[in-house]
Amino acid sequence: MKFIVSSTYLLKQLQVLGGVINNSNTLPILDNFLFELKDSKLTVSASDLETTMSSVVDIESDTDGSIALPARLLLDTLKTFPEQPLTFVVEDNNTVEISSNHGKYALAYADGKEFPKAVALEDPSTTTISGDILATAISKTIFAAGNDDLRPVMSGVFFQFSTEGLTFVATDAHKLVKYTREDVKASQVAEFIMPKKPLNLLKGILAASDESVKIEYNDSNAKFTFENSELVCRLIDGKYPNYEAVIPKENPNKLTIDRMQFLNSVRRVSIFSNKTTHQIRLKIAGAELNISAEDIDYSNKAEERLTCDYQGDDMQIGFNSRFLTEMLNNLSSDDVQLEMSLSNRAGILTPTDGLDEGERVTMLVMPVMLNN
Repeated sequence: MKFIVSSTYLLKQLQVLGGVINNSNTLPILDNFLFELKDSKLTVSASDLETTMSSVVDIESDTDGSIALPARLLLDTLKTFPEQPLTFVVEDNNTVEISSNHGKYALAYADGKEFPKAVALEDPSTTTISGDILATAISKTIFAAGNDDLRPVMSGVFFQFSTEGLTFVATDAHKLVKYTREDVKASQVAEFIMPKKPLNLLKGILAASDESVKIEYNDSNAKFTFENSELVCRLIDGKYPNYEAVIPKENPNKLTIDRMQFLNSVRRVSIFSNKTTHQIRLKIAGAELNISAEDIDYSNKAEERLTCDYQGDDMQIGFNSRFLTEMLNNLSSDDVQLEMSLSNRAGILTPTDGLDEGERVTMLVMPVMLNN
């Protein structure tokens, strides 16, 4: 088995695949990349058993074979090369020799047959979506997903596909984000929960890509195919909570404000808040929003006044500033609207501008009890 490949091109492909490999694997074979050469096509794969990703790499070769090469060693070596062709040759003594313009490097390989095979999806449903839309949907929602191992369904992003549009939801019971696209439709109704790791990989690869992504899914696995790569992952098993029931429908108090001004105020004031609760207080009366925080243990306090557009009754409500900051950071609009009903009911944050046709974002943040 022998092939020739560009060093920087191979490095770029392997760095993407390297994101799949865990730092500590139960199976030693998973510390390797699988190189499969067939019909002068090289397919490189990486897996952690839950997620498997593979890419087809352009090479010159007229041999076949499959070997597993140590990922860390290969990446560290490739990073040091300037752009040049590298020749990989499998030798008889169970090593692979890599020849560059200036030297030779031999590394031991494992048998490619030991490498776990990616799951083949039986009878999947299919939806096609543009890469940048999928990347946006992931980045708009994934930050709100939980990290609680006891509630695994909340540790992923809920995909809801229908003939009306696509909906992506993430929540950790304190905050919730619902991202909807009405300009992309699925052929049939389906829902599944995607884990965070493969989503973060997809987000990184697909950002600013106008390639279309084919999503195939059944009850237990999903497969994403794009350009010359595919990613197969196991879905999170379980029923997603009924998030629609949590979103309050009647919100008579509506506050509209400049997003950056609001974000910067919350950031500054929260420095003075209690370090465990991160509680800030919003006091709204007329066209004035008063943001304050106090850390009684250290006698630290801060308050800022902002002008805003407000319709509704005067009210006070407390929020965890970290959640509010994360949400405002994740929006890209100039102005945002915060809708509220009572000080013990969730507030709803939505962008008022900057969205595409058919794109909708709803963010929900639970209040914290104010200690008056």
